[in-house]
Amino acid sequence: MYERIQETASWLKERMTTSPKTAIILGTGLGQLASEITDSYEFPYSEIPNFPVSTVEGHAGKLIFGKLGGKDIMAMEGRFHFYEGYNMKEVTFPERVMYELGIETLFVSNASGGMNPDFKIGDLMIITDHINLFPEHPLRGKNFPTGPRFPDMHEAYNHELIELADEIGKEKGIRLMHGVYMGVQGPTFETPAEYRMYHRMGADAVGMSTVPEVIVACHCGIKVFGISIITDLGGFDVPVEVSHEEVQKAANEAQPKMTEIMREMIRRS
Repeated sequence: MYERIQETASWLKERMTTSPKTAIILGTGLGQLASEITDSYEFPYSEIPNFPVSTVEGHAGKLIFGKLGGKDIMAMEGRFHFYEGYNMKEVTFPERVMYELGIETLFVSNASGGMNPDFKIGDLMIITDHINLFPEHPLRGKNFPTGPRFPDMHEAYNHELIELADEIGKEKGIRLMHGVYMGVQGPTFETPAEYRMYHRMGADAVGMSTVPEVIVACHCGIKVFGISIITDLGGFDVPVEVSHEEVQKAANEAQPKMTEIMREMIRRS
């Protein structure tokens, strides 16, 4: 696997004309941020050696390079999920490649279901911590030389970046919530009882991604900032039916706020 990661990184390096230190993962319905990237060039996942291919609607499936907030960046428009049938080494393959390309900061975004009664649909939740309920761990198996066998996770989401986001949110009048993200396998949305259980376990939002990517980024020493768009609510007295289309719609409507926060964070960091 490590040889394939290096092969992919070498293939990209030969074709890259920029030197990004920052990467962004754009989740379900969050591809609009890609249109903000200037001086861009891109590679469809299908053309990149060894790269998985995204199969989910709302995930375009391409690696974009260019500028955002005046800085060189790379962006994944579309990610890979455990529920698609990939193993965790495949799900987190891009983060391993990012490390080989010199990425130092990773911004992760997702659409998630909110369980905190203070949340509203369309809220942005800064991820302050996570709970991993995936049945397979991304670091299982032989340890990669990019980090220790037992990496510390006490600050998986960088405190300085969280403070910067809060500062920008106040300046721009954007409501930013804080919370713990629960990562689960999917692909079913949660039952009302599951929503209530996850909330009692300490989670404020739940989704089917992000946690494996963050674990591998931390293993590589990459700083992480995570943000969830709350696209549906569950676990309350009145059950709410949810569909993938509704999740995409809510994410699309909240995108401009998230884009503004991320663009300004990248400019200042």
